Amino acid sequence: MTENKDAKAINLEIQMDDVTALGQYVNMVVAQHSHSEFVLDFIFIQPGGQLKGRVRSRIILAPEHAKRLMRVLQDNIGRYEQRFGEIRIPELPPGATMPPASSVQ
Repeated sequence: MTENKDAKAINLEIQMDDVTALGQYVNMVVAQHSHSEFVLDFIFIQPGGQLKGRVRSRIILAPEHAKRLMRVLQDNIGRYEQRFGEIRIPELPPGATMPPASSVQ
């Protein structure tokens, strides 16, 4: 990837309303894609309850933006792990099934 050294810095002002600023807690994401877009459904499943989730947010991205998102997450996870240590993903208990391949929990 080459960068244009002559590019000028852009000052971008991003605004957020109070409700959005509170955020949404999710503990699962389902990713799907077509040739022209990636669809990410962010889901909350109540712990200890029925296996019934609720989509809290659906984000639709162009493939280029999905790849940029992947890179920024990789970068942030790397910096997080350098500071706080490795993020460990626990093994599933015996008899538990894995979520579909397009899902990440």
